[in-house]
Amino acid sequence: MKVEINGEKRELPAAAEATLAEVLAVLEIEARGVAIACNDRVVRRSEYARHRIAEGDRIEIVRAVAGG
Repeated sequence: MKVEINGEKRELPAAAEATLAEVLAVLEIEARGVAIACNDRVVRRSEYARHRIAEGDRIEIVRAVAGG
């Protein structure tokens, strides 16, 4: 499945019901401390496992970074 992640075209393993949680797993990103928007819509962390993605979706993943 072809999607765009943070502005980069990516090929993800094909899955009939791919979800944002599965995208994070494939990318080896911990769900805690990130925010995700799919097609310019912010998705709540509680919805990552239910939010299905489709061919051509635009996904933005932002990681919170502590600092000062």
